[in-house]
Amino acid sequence: MKYYLNMGIDGVIEPIYFLITSFGFAILSFINYRKSGKTLETIYLSILTVFFIVCFIILNFY
Repeated sequence: MKYYLNMGIDGVIEPIYFLITSFGFAILSFINYRKSGKTLETIYLSILTVFFIVCFIILNFY
């Protein structure tokens, strides 16, 4: 089997990666909130979710 990946190291980060990562952080923060309540980790994951959504909006629309 041969695998062909069209990836390069040119320094370009697609905005969709920020959106996917923010969804991941949102799911993790929800699971952590249900498991242990409002802790420092939950707040940190929520802040990362908002930060990555803002980065997505900035990269996508500006």
